[in-house]
Amino acid sequence: MRKSLGAKTMMYPMPVLMIATYNEDGSVDVMNAAWGGIETDNRIGMCLSDDHKTTKNILRTKEFTVSFGTESAVKACDYLGLVSGNKVKDKFEKSGLTSSKADKVNAPIINELPIAIECKLVAYDEETCHLVADIVNINVDDMYVKEDGKIDVEKVGIITYDSSNHKYIKLGNIVADAFKIGREIK
Repeated sequence: MRKSLGAKTMMYPMPVLMIATYNEDGSVDVMNAAWGGIETDNRIGMCLSDDHKTTKNILRTKEFTVSFGTESAVKACDYLGLVSGNKVKDKFEKSGLTSSKADKVNAPIINELPIAIECKLVAYDEETCHLVADIVNINVDDMYVKEDGKIDVEKVGIITYDSSNHKYIKLGNIVADAFKIGREIK
């Protein structure tokens, strides 16, 4: 038996995307967004309404970073989603997080979040709030990079957002090797 829940914004896992920009005065602005993901092999897409301070900054500077929320920074990540940069000018400082400048774009990297996608704006549709950006660089804290150059995702502690229950959930354990386990059916 199955139950119909109707049309809802539910997808699993839903990311906890921390989008970072510079304000006009050079201070850091960060928002928490869930509606986004990979569009093509070198592009990211998100739904960001134009009333967000972060969206205004992206449209002005054309550059930003996207980091993934983590278990160790969950309180700060949640706070940055609760408070508007339009109303609280020093919300990033109040979060307790710190930043440094990204390598390839003029945007901040949140030091406490191990993975950052450095992005350049390609397009923004004001009607649909759909934003598309080129992925310029993936910036990773070397403590989370394995000897083979790949990210140790289990060690990072990435969280996802459960929109049905309004909870943050830490990504779990590896269950199988992709592009391998299915071969057993062949």
